[in-house]
Amino acid sequence: MALSMPLLGLAAFGLFCTDMGAAYSLQQQSTLLLLGIAIYFWTLSPLPVAASSLLLIGLMLLFGIVEEPEEAFRGFLTNALYFILVLSLISAALVKAGVDGVFAHIIIKFSRGGIRAILLGLPLLILFMPVLLPSAVARFRILEPIIEQVNGRFGFGQQSLFRKYCMYVIGMLNQNSTMIVFTGGGFPILAAQLLKDFGGIEISWLGWFLRIAPPLWLAMLLVNFGVWCYFKWSSAPLVVVHLKIPEMEDGALPPRFWWIMLPFGIMIVSWIVLDHQQVPLVLAPLLLVGYYAMPTNSLITNKTVRNYDWETFLLLGSSFSLGYIIEENGTAFVLAEQLMGFLPDGLGDFGNMVYIACFIFVLRFLFVVPSTSMIIIFPIIMNYADILELSVMSSAFLVIMIIGGVTILPIHSPTTFLAFQKNAFSLREQLIVGGYSSFVITAIAIIWALFVWQ
Repeated sequence: MALSMPLLGLAAFGLFCTDMGAAYSLQQQSTLLLLGIAIYFWTLSPLPVAASSLLLIGLMLLFGIVEEPEEAFRGFLTNALYFILVLSLISAALVKAGVDGVFAHIIIKFSRGGIRAILLGLPLLILFMPVLLPSAVARFRILEPIIEQVNGRFGFGQQSLFRKYCMYVIGMLNQNSTMIVFTGGGFPILAAQLLKDFGGIEISWLGWFLRIAPPLWLAMLLVNFGVWCYFKWSSAPLVVVHLKIPEMEDGALPPRFWWIMLPFGIMIVSWIVLDHQQVPLVLAPLLLVGYYAMPTNSLITNKTVRNYDWETFLLLGSSFSLGYIIEENGTAFVLAEQLMGFLPDGLGDFGNMVYIACFIFVLRFLFVVPSTSMIIIFPIIMNYADILELSVMSSAFLVIMIIGGVTILPIHSPTTFLAFQKNAFSLREQLIVGGYSSFVITAIAIIWALFVWQ
């Protein structure tokens, strides 16, 4: 509230108490009013998520922003929404099949090599887990009890350097790593859909990976080293009180493990090699859901579907509708033109990219959920890039990396909030670590936008 309300108040004053508001039509002013209401709901949560999402649909009709009721529900027709749904069901199926036990076995095996093996192996595991397990929250839920168990095995306390660092890895680093593949979670899936809708670019699975993995891995390497040094400086040295190595299981894989993982691997290969314009990306996971639901597998049932986070489904659908409206009625274009008025002349591409990055960074604080901030900010930046004749690809990935990389506040991502709730580090440490990681990722994103993403 301390950050959001002053920014919303300043925006309202600028639009309705100055000449800036005169540039907008009545429909565009209503759209801006609805956007302010949406930000208020999404940030301060005065209403349940599902109720506020449905209320926004009603306000679109009440304010006359859409001509037909069907236009208000357009966001629920996007492929990305159902792509996230089926990948979430697949993640639940993999956990039910015992894939989480395989990851647990790997971590326990690392612990037999001592503390250093875990500290080096855990970040590497996090880097590649999004490929096999799309949900960042599921990855956190799998790894958190294992870390707590190993922390106790070595006799460390609740504020130990080991626990702080590992909670950072599965909280903040886990959130950043989800962007490496656009099938690695809800946020990158939405980003790929927005790139297609507003940038006119349909990118392949491999094309996404080759563009974003190198800068993201470089940023995560720098951030990881800096965070380790900071925690090592601010925490007591690691002293092993007792070392009781967990008993190793026989290493047997869960029943039907390969019958579960082989179709999953085929799905990933299909994303890499098939033409997405000929074969829809969502086709393979839809078929895989049917395979996992077969009686011989019984990994997806009616209960699995009922347990899905339908509140987030409604939130994303309504925010998609709002994002499309902002773009189509010209509100995003007028906002982008007004942003030009704050831009000094003669900055060049570097200055323009830095200005865009700062603007994205500020707007990110108005939103709790990365996905909703992406849906609203993306069309504005695309119009801004078009006016300045900047590369659409560069501007798009700049938005994606900055929004996905900001973890300053605990509420900036679900896994960051979950890690902070474990009381492994203080709010001051969260702000320092989150601020440092966000700055590094933003700086590298600007460099890549200028020299690589062209």
